[in-house]
Amino acid sequence: MVDSSPTIEGADACGLCRSPLLQGRFVRAEASSFFVLCSRECSQAVARAQRRERWAARRESLRRLTIGIIFAGAYLAPHQGPPRAARHPARSTTAAMFPVGSAGGTSTGPAILPEGWLPPDWESDAGALAALGRDTWIHPLAGPFRRMPIRDSRVFGAVRPGDRPAECRNGHCGVDLGGEIWGEHVHAVHDGVVEWVKRGVNPDRGGQFVKISHRGGTVFTQYFHLAAIPRGLERGSIVKSGDVIGLVGDTGVKESGPHLHFAISIKPGKDWPERYIDPEPLIALWPLRVPVDGSEIGLVNTVAPVGAPLGSAPLNAGHKRKQAKAERGSKAGKARAVDADDGAKESPAPAGDSEGESESSEPSSDE
Repeated sequence: MVDSSPTIEGADACGLCRSPLLQGRFVRAEASSFFVLCSRECSQAVARAQRRERWAARRESLRRLTIGIIFAGAYLAPHQGPPRAARHPARSTTAAMFPVGSAGGTSTGPAILPEGWLPPDWESDAGALAALGRDTWIHPLAGPFRRMPIRDSRVFGAVRPGDRPAECRNGHCGVDLGGEIWGEHVHAVHDGVVEWVKRGVNPDRGGQFVKISHRGGTVFTQYFHLAAIPRGLERGSIVKSGDVIGLVGDTGVKESGPHLHFAISIKPGKDWPERYIDPEPLIALWPLRVPVDGSEIGLVNTVAPVGAPLGSAPLNAGHKRKQAKAERGSKAGKARAVDADDGAKESPAPAGDSEGESESSEPSSDE
């Protein structure tokens, strides 16, 4: 398409076909410019060419918008977990992943840790933290900033109503993290097997949550108040460190905004009592998973600044007697477990026998 001369009077040839303007002039105005044409056919040809250009521009804009929506959906959609073939392994396969320290193979029940993995004073928080510090874990919320409890009501042992385990001090059995972004991805902190999944309405037990068993059923992590849980994540599903197991939400929360309630408990053997420990000193040191360019791909940052723990809440006077009673019961349970282990060594079970899997009680919520 060729522009005509600046003025109508100065035009002596058609702006499209360059034919002489002998019979008449057809003037077509476009914004601040115009074309002098020789016939109605040339005018219609110009109009068709301009329509094609406009439709081509619209198609290009639509293509770019579609690509943007696809990429945004891929980023915002929750991770669907491991492949379907690995979501529901047989019990024997799951147990085989966690060898028992004794000679002769595996057990389908909660395994006892290899000798020396937990120190003799595992009942104390210091002993448990020292043992967990020997393994590789990651923070449950992605970086680049480390999320820690931001006030006293979010720390381990803060005041919560109801009958709670004695080691939880005044009631809060974990720490509350994040909440700045509703729907933020929550990551499994370590390789493990899903122990418990709760979906749907659950206002009195912490809303939707996931409990994961690690190290052969000797360490458990719990993730409460989730807004959603990936489809296909069920009891027995195998998860890897960093897998998305839920989204930060406010299900089951009664008096605060959205956040993740994160808890750790330990159970060194089948006959040992399960005990909650304060996870704050651990998450202050665990590496952060930092997404790359906002994608699902993430790098583990091991040089992130260390967090500043607020420390567990001081024990209120009314809970001291309850905690002393629980400590006596814990020591008695440990003694019974040691006696059971000694009896098992003296009278070994017949070949091929194994302990069945015990059903664990439902985890306690923080709200």
